[in-house]
Amino acid sequence: MNISPSKPIVALVRSEGHYEGTKKALNLIEDQIARSIEGKRRVLIKPNFVSTRRQLAATHVDSVKAVLDTLSKHHNGKITIGEGPAIGSLEDGISNFGYDKLEDKYDVDFVDLNKDKYLELEAVNRSFESIKFRVSKTLLESDYLISVAVPKTHDCVIATLSIKNVVVGALVNTGEKEKIHQGTKAININIAKLAVQYMPSLAVIDGYIGMEGSGPVRGNPVELGVSAASLHPVSLDAVMARIMGFEPLDIGYLYHLNEWGAGVADLNKIEVSGVSIDEVSRRFKPHPGYEHQLKWK
Repeated sequence: MNISPSKPIVALVRSEGHYEGTKKALNLIEDQIARSIEGKRRVLIKPNFVSTRRQLAATHVDSVKAVLDTLSKHHNGKITIGEGPAIGSLEDGISNFGYDKLEDKYDVDFVDLNKDKYLELEAVNRSFESIKFRVSKTLLESDYLISVAVPKTHDCVIATLSIKNVVVGALVNTGEKEKIHQGTKAININIAKLAVQYMPSLAVIDGYIGMEGSGPVRGNPVELGVSAASLHPVSLDAVMARIMGFEPLDIGYLYHLNEWGAGVADLNKIEVSGVSIDEVSRRFKPHPGYEHQLKWK
């Protein structure tokens, strides 16, 4: 985990495109990235393909290109792109969203996290009894994990950002992804419990276009025009949640991670580099089940 005695830094910029915005945000913390990736050998980028059919619900390939171009200055060697879609196959997502063209320019390979070997990690059921979840072995064994996500409202936990992208996407097969949904209280605890065990080393949110309403798949586009990046995923997600019009500590898994000392979600304790939160905020229409989602408290 990336906890610092000083304030965690979140880079926040205006974005005029998936590539341009992501690259600009990464440039603000490139010195930090260079130091953090030094000596790392097993680098894994985790985009979000919750659906392999709708681009709005998925990480745009240009965002990943910006990450790869930044990493190329500081890391020599193959990079794995790993994802386990909730809807559709990884092969469909790679083809439909243009990820297949990455192999022509970059030294990357793809791993289907849904079909990967796994390790079992502990979380809870709706009665808060211990249960095991099968988590991708490749992702767990990476020594530099990068989440490249999209800001979207969610049907269970208010918002899905960089942490949830990694936590749920790493669960092998759709059965394990469904199993994490153990009720409003338990799902937030589960996301936090699992995140502690495989927190991203670098988190990126491409908010050039986000999703509001019935996310994370069927919502409507929001031309947000921002991008953000940080070595501190909890802080990044807190900043983006506020930009979307949500109180970060109303999101259960961010609250738990903050309380457990696994990250900082208190905006007063986060340093934002670039534009201010207030300059780029735009209130997202929440999911219709928003009031029920607050019952995790």
